[in-house]
Amino acid sequence: MKYIYTAFLMFITYTSIAQNLRGTLVGKGNQPLENVGIFSQNTGQHNHTDATGSFVLTNTAVNDSVYFSRIGYKKELLVVSQDNLDTKIYMVLEESSISLDQVIVVAEVNALSRIVDVDVKTSPVKSSQEILRKVPGLIIGQHAGGGKAEQIFLRGFDVDHGTDVAISVDGMPVNMVSHAHGQGYADMHFVIPETIENVSFGKGPYYADKGNFNTAGFVDLRLRKTLNKSLISFETGQFNTSRLLGMFNLLESDNSNAYIASELYLTDGPFDSPQNFNRINVMGRYNYNVPGNQELNLTASHFQSTWDASGQIPQRAVDQSLIGRFGSIDDTEGGQTNRTNFLANHTKVLDENRLFKTKAYLSQYNFELYSNFTFFLKDPVNADQIRQKENRIIVGAESVFEQKNMILGDDTQFEYQSGIGFRYDNADDIELSNTLNRQTTLNRISLGDVDETNTYAFLNTELKTGKWTINPSIRLDYFNFDYVNKITETYDNQSESKVAFSPKLNTIYSVNRNWQLFLKSGIGFHSNDTRVVVANNGEDILPAAYGIDFGTIIKPINKLALNATLWGLFLEQEFVYVGDAGIVEPSGKTRRLGAEFGARYQALDWLYLYGDINYTYGRSTEEPDGADFIPLAPDITSSGGILIDGLGNFSGALTYRYIDDRPANEDNSITADGYFITDFNLNYHYKNWTYGIIVENLFDNAWNETQFATESRLFNETSSVEEIHFTPGTPLYIRGKISISF
Repeated sequence: MKYIYTAFLMFITYTSIAQNLRGTLVGKGNQPLENVGIFSQNTGQHNHTDATGSFVLTNTAVNDSVYFSRIGYKKELLVVSQDNLDTKIYMVLEESSISLDQVIVVAEVNALSRIVDVDVKTSPVKSSQEILRKVPGLIIGQHAGGGKAEQIFLRGFDVDHGTDVAISVDGMPVNMVSHAHGQGYADMHFVIPETIENVSFGKGPYYADKGNFNTAGFVDLRLRKTLNKSLISFETGQFNTSRLLGMFNLLESDNSNAYIASELYLTDGPFDSPQNFNRINVMGRYNYNVPGNQELNLTASHFQSTWDASGQIPQRAVDQSLIGRFGSIDDTEGGQTNRTNFLANHTKVLDENRLFKTKAYLSQYNFELYSNFTFFLKDPVNADQIRQKENRIIVGAESVFEQKNMILGDDTQFEYQSGIGFRYDNADDIELSNTLNRQTTLNRISLGDVDETNTYAFLNTELKTGKWTINPSIRLDYFNFDYVNKITETYDNQSESKVAFSPKLNTIYSVNRNWQLFLKSGIGFHSNDTRVVVANNGEDILPAAYGIDFGTIIKPINKLALNATLWGLFLEQEFVYVGDAGIVEPSGKTRRLGAEFGARYQALDWLYLYGDINYTYGRSTEEPDGADFIPLAPDITSSGGILIDGLGNFSGALTYRYIDDRPANEDNSITADGYFITDFNLNYHYKNWTYGIIVENLFDNAWNETQFATESRLFNETSSVEEIHFTPGTPLYIRGKISISF
């Protein structure tokens, strides 16, 4: 007992004499700056500011050189004096042009996000579809007239609409559990692209605060808290396309800011049968911030969209000249959807080493989709059109306590975050029906109500000692699944519950402030549809994903950043609810191994180049050789671009994305064609006016955006055929843009 007491006194004595640099960092208008990197050149100690702009850098001595760095701001150097250690510093960072040399490679699990943030800020997204493409290695495809959530490909996964990627906006989940169309359905179209501040992401199941759907990775969009200026923008172009955007400052004071943003988007698309697509978005944000004390963000948004679609067409119909590439077999496909969101995020600083973060959200969501994948295969008279429909309420909250800067020795410190939360989904009248021409309901295949609750807790710890950062964490999720089947004549209510335990361990070695090596490992999961859970009596319905990453991030020179990773991911047996057919199918165990490489180079102050290439070897482990391919899983993807910003009055980008040929079925007898697509945009800035041109598919390639191996039968056929069915990619597509800021 005496030794424990002596050690405790030594710890208290050490922490009381330790020299810490404390302070608050703000930008223009006294707005606190979050995620400013603080790095000591002498000791290697590093930290970053919280949402209120406050920070503590431990083990700091007089004459230490400390750097302050954030993308879009001039890097600052402070030579520490005794006055700096005796009192809190208050520093205003000056805005500057965006450059790669503003990034310091610190020991963080998702450090690559900070580097890729240069891509986002140098070339902001131009459309909702571009949002996810900012994540290296992530490819998307649209196959229902622009109103449906995109199909996602990442790390050798055909993620469908979000089954294996957890997507959120400022912490509010986008993925829909037990959705009418597909598990994990993630419709991002309620986000106005110009309101995005940055895209935080991570690959693999290595993050304790990310739960359901975080197997291949996660993406969290961070929205702007304030606007520098109000903005009005108008776009018009081919295919009867027009887009009107307005963003207006409503309130600007020392501690409070508010703005509203709205978007109207109309297009017919390149199809023979017009899409009649329209989408409207409205969002308002209020931000209250007392630097170094607390921050409150309130967000309200509404989105609604309607569209017609030509659907996926069979290759043989084009080859036989029955229709053109932009034709349709059933042009009465389409749908409508809307979503209304309320989101609150609050950060309270308790003292310089402790803070408390809370978020709460409420969403009301409606969805109705008409599709026809097999044409006249099942019903030779009325055809095979289906309707998928639901009405949903989502409620959730999370609270996180963070303890930082616990000093354990001369060169060792410890911190942790502990959190609890819940998400509740009430989805009524989830329907799958056979329909005719979007007017007549022929029969109902399934109809029911889903109530799904996910409560969770996590503990994320971080031990920094010397050049090592060790990050063990655990997460516990509890699910309750409840389904009321409304098809049966008698009351039919079924319930199941399940627990998922997800440990993770990440280790980072910082060679210096511009070079890190990392080894990540962990277990993640995605839930299955409630209808799968009750049908399978709760067995095999939270399939685990076991992942490991080994890699490096390095800046060999100030304006060049490189990253490389070798990784593996193994998924357990699972059962999948096929929303298009109302049946349950087993998918089996899978194994994926891969390699990733990325490079970013600030060639000149106004010239930025980047590129990423990704390779994946993925197979089913329970099938014989030759029949073990994972349908539609890409093995090679790549994206990159040349960006200019600040070349006189000009800015712009030339970007590409590539996906190779890939198997469309288990024995690779049907192939989905790859593509290489180039996009271009150029802007001219004059005073507060911007004139721009946006060109998609610059070289007018004929490409298939999404493809499936599907068995179908046309009206004039006596037997069915299994082959590629595709949605054609956009041809050469030119739009003009004019905007004014004030």
